[in-house]
Amino acid sequence: MHSRALLALTVAALVLGGCGSKSSTPAETAGSVSTEATTATTTTETATATTPTPAPAPSTGCTKVSAPAPKADGGQTKPTGTLDPGKTYTVTIKTNCGSFTIQVDQKTSPHVAASFIALARSGFFNGTTFHRIVPGFVIQGGDPTGSGSGGPGYSTRDVPPSDAQYTQGVVAMAKTGAEAPGTSGSQFYVVTGADAGLPPEYALLGKVTKGLGVTAKIDKLGDPASGGTGTPLQAVVIEKATVGS
Repeated sequence: MHSRALLALTVAALVLGGCGSKSSTPAETAGSVSTEATTATTTTETATATTPTPAPAPSTGCTKVSAPAPKADGGQTKPTGTLDPGKTYTVTIKTNCGSFTIQVDQKTSPHVAASFIALARSGFFNGTTFHRIVPGFVIQGGDPTGSGSGGPGYSTRDVPPSDAQYTQGVVAMAKTGAEAPGTSGSQFYVVTGADAGLPPEYALLGKVTKGLGVTAKIDKLGDPASGGTGTPLQAVVIEKATVGS
C-alpha cells in the first residue's frame, strides 16, 4: 500500500501530490493535502548550524503527558461490509486536552465510515497522537507510528462530492498525492480554520458535533515557527476512541 504521511499545505503553483508536498506557510490555504513525507533540505555552507528553539507551549488547559511509544504499522483487516444505514454513528475522541465527538457521514463515505468505526472499536487509535498540528488549518492524527507515514495496512475509497467544502469542524481523510481522490487509510484531520481552501479530493469522514472547543485547544499546540510542518509543541494523545450509535 502507499505509505501514509504528513498532511501538508502547498501553494497552488506546486504540483498537487497529496499531503506531503513541500509546504507553504499556514496562511497560504489554497493548495492540497497530502500524506507523502516532506523532504527536508540541508546546507553545508556554514561550519555550524543553529537549531531553532521551539516556542513554549501556550497555556491551554491540556494535561502534559509523554508521547506514547510508536505502535506497529499495518496489520489490520479491511472491513468487508458497510454500517447499518438506519443508525447514526459517532466516535468520541478522548485526549489529554479533553474530548470531542465526530458524527460519521456514512451516506457520503460508506467505506471510510465502516473502516473508521472498525478501527475505533478495535482500539487502533488508542495511544496514538495528533502528530501534525498546523494552527488555523488542521489537526491530524490516526497514524499508529506517530511518524506521519503509518496506517492500517489497507486503503478504502469514497470519492467526495464535487462541491465538498473543508470548513471548520469537518473531518476528512489524508491521502498520498499518487492516490486517487477519496482514497484513505487511517490518518484523519479536523479542520480548525474557517475554511481550509482544499479541493474536493479528500474523503469526508464526518463533522465534529460536540467539543469543537477542544479541537481549538489542540490547534493552539502547533508550533507557528515550524513553517507549516505542523510540529506539536507538546504531545496530544488520543487516549481512547469510543463508538456510539
